[in-house]
Amino acid sequence: MPIDTVQAVDTSPISTTPPAGTDLDPIWAKVVPETRARNNDIHLPISLAYAERLCAAHPEADSLVVRVAILLHDTGWGRVDEERILSEGFSGDWRKADIRYEHERQGCLVAEEVLPELGYDDAFVARVTAIIDGHDTRPEPKSLEDALVRDADRLWRFDHTGIALAHGWFKLTPSAYMDRLEAEIIPELQTSAARRMAEADLARSRALLKASVLR
Repeated sequence: MPIDTVQAVDTSPISTTPPAGTDLDPIWAKVVPETRARNNDIHLPISLAYAERLCAAHPEADSLVVRVAILLHDTGWGRVDEERILSEGFSGDWRKADIRYEHERQGCLVAEEVLPELGYDDAFVARVTAIIDGHDTRPEPKSLEDALVRDADRLWRFDHTGIALAHGWFKLTPSAYMDRLEAEIIPELQTSAARRMAEADLARSRALLKASVLR
């Protein structure tokens, strides 16, 4: 069963609530090169916006851990062979591809390099890297914060921007990709708040992209 919440859940288009504040800007500035791989400069900010919505729905979570972990979780893609990202990371049994384990390891190294020099202590860095390590490949989350990061990482796919970028990675048409999101990704979401956001986004995206006709 997904983790439930008694809080209100914002299911409006994610573009209406971009990431709040500037407190994480020093981290962003440190990882600009890592954002240039695999469209991370689109994926990471949108995922952060979703993470902040999920934290609002789960105020019991440590929002700083969630926000920093989602910002850094895919920076490891910037340190692996970009050709292997698409050839191995999005085909076959892609969840178990070696390149996915490698990008998780590299993402942890990025966090360990960047965060201490910005004043984050060892305990905080360890909590962040524990989430990054396995966010794609580990079957189950280790904590509420881990669950929220996993959900935010997936939610961006349901917005039309995510669909426009990601459907080609899997060699699917937009309509087929949206069908896959409904069948495979919604059941993976760890929280009821994320499921509600995903369903609302998917309905909007299907209408916008004429999925009923462009099959």
